[in-house]
Amino acid sequence: MAVWVLARCTVKIAAVVQLRCRSVTGKLLLPAFCSYGTTTVPKIAAKHPFKVTLEAEKKYSWCSCGLSEKQPFCDGSHKKCAPGFVPVRFIADESKTVLLCGCKQTKTPPYCDGTHKEEFVQKQ
Repeated sequence: MAVWVLARCTVKIAAVVQLRCRSVTGKLLLPAFCSYGTTTVPKIAAKHPFKVTLEAEKKYSWCSCGLSEKQPFCDGSHKKCAPGFVPVRFIADESKTVLLCGCKQTKTPPYCDGTHKEEFVQKQ
């Protein structure tokens, strides 16, 4: 496994952020491995919701930046490339199956509100 000490990250802001990081030799790196670079717009992690069974009284951290490799939950990736983001932390009041937002554009985080069906999400 190679460890990159120096990397060049670029962020292109449009309707959605496209985050690309390259090592000094030009190899494309995953966003979670960026050594620096920031974003203020969440990445669309999925164009569909995640069906999840929540357990009563359990604590959850929903990824709000879209960079987590453990979608829909946070793995701390925001600390490296999206430091302005924090996960949405919540405790399930009862055991139930819910739809958690995958596009990160919901107006009711962490729950899906159907925004993923919108054209601006589907075209990304």
